[in-house]
Amino acid sequence: MSKNAIGSKITELREALLLSPEELAERCDCNVKIINDLEAGALAPSLAPLIKITRALGVRLGTLLDDDENLGPVVTRAAQSAVTATTRLKSLETHSDAGELIFYALAEGKAARHMEPFVITLEPNEAKEHVLSAHEGEEFLYALDGPVEIAYGKDVYVLQPGDSIYYDSIVPHQVRSYASEAARFLAVVYTPI
Repeated sequence: MSKNAIGSKITELREALLLSPEELAERCDCNVKIINDLEAGALAPSLAPLIKITRALGVRLGTLLDDDENLGPVVTRAAQSAVTATTRLKSLETHSDAGELIFYALAEGKAARHMEPFVITLEPNEAKEHVLSAHEGEEFLYALDGPVEIAYGKDVYVLQPGDSIYYDSIVPHQVRSYASEAARFLAVVYTPI
């Protein structure tokens, strides 16, 4: 990536926050000349000022270094939503199956995102045994159509359309169909870098 591309990203992010070069320099404790020279491509970027600048802009360092040029918002129209993944929630060790999840990504193309939003269709399954999983991060689910069952630790919650749940993913959990009914829900997953 060229130094001009990095400078352009700094300018775009700074302007999106309605900051002047002087205000950004003050926020990141840098000389305003460094900000101006980086943005103009007149200064080869080094790691120390880039880290300060990204912190002041509220983005991760990779946002400046990634090749993806789309720093602005990503709008996904209903007609553009496409299946991005299909998976069966299955554990080979226990032969547990919670059903089939069909993922529709809502933020494809958003550079340096920290959250993964999906609309998920859940096809039912008659499994009797369920295996919970855990990972770092947080999840937010909002039921759109049909009931959704969430096992969370030792508890089980059933969401009806309009209900939501927000939980820490480190606690063993599983999202599954309820009473053999198909369901659709919005899921936003955050996994720390």
